[in-house]
Amino acid sequence: MAGKEKIQALLRQVGEALDQDIDIAETALLLASLDRPGVSLGRYRDHLNLIIDDLARAVTGMDSLDERVAALNDAVFTAYGYEGDRRTFDDLQNANLIRVIDRRRGLPVALGILMIHTARAQGWDIAGLRFPGHFLLRMDHRGQRAILDPFEKGEPKSAADLRILLRAQGDEEAELHPEHYEAASDREVLVRLQNNIKLRQTQRGDNLAAVTTLDTMLWIAPQDKNLWREKALLAAQLGRIDGAVAALEEYILRETLDGPRHDAALLLQKLRGQEA
Repeated sequence: MAGKEKIQALLRQVGEALDQDIDIAETALLLASLDRPGVSLGRYRDHLNLIIDDLARAVTGMDSLDERVAALNDAVFTAYGYEGDRRTFDDLQNANLIRVIDRRRGLPVALGILMIHTARAQGWDIAGLRFPGHFLLRMDHRGQRAILDPFEKGEPKSAADLRILLRAQGDEEAELHPEHYEAASDREVLVRLQNNIKLRQTQRGDNLAAVTTLDTMLWIAPQDKNLWREKALLAAQLGRIDGAVAALEEYILRETLDGPRHDAALLLQKLRGQEA
């Protein structure tokens, strides 16, 4: 298979895998390589392994959560200079792990994937959070928990900090609830990574590119009904009626609520009337 065809096949394998069997950093590199199919991933894998080895040497004898957090942040941010990209935050490169490694800066979710990959290689308990608007990490050890902000070089966040982040989304009365501390699966984290690209594409009016990005999201998360619905709507806007019909049929297969299924069926009927 040629470059992009092989990458697509590997990503579809991720879509068929159990969540716990997904290699989050390797999958992020594969997604990144779709835009750079001629680039060898070998040196990027070597770089990730180098960070892992550095952390392994540094944590000998350390066993407190605070020590682990400090060592992880030193390994990723201090030693290799990674940082959140404030100056060109909306640059698509910030969600492409290859370019993040090249440039040493990126979005919170991309930097978070680096931290997850590095910490888990030590056997540590770390995961992304289902926190809205701003990607955060949860790290647990011996009954203690730290919430880390990858965009702030892994800085731990207090409940007051999280409340400020939450209210920055537009609801000044918003309060923290247990669901804000829930772990996201690695599949959800990878979808969130790609969603950053898709959102910027739609904001620029490039719906054609956004549909292509949605395809990459569906390769790794084919059971996500909302992605199928979104693809159907974007395809319809582009006049790709056959693609919109196929995507909407997939959505209806997965939707369990009567109201949304009914609305989708009406739209499907309308779209089928437009097919050539």
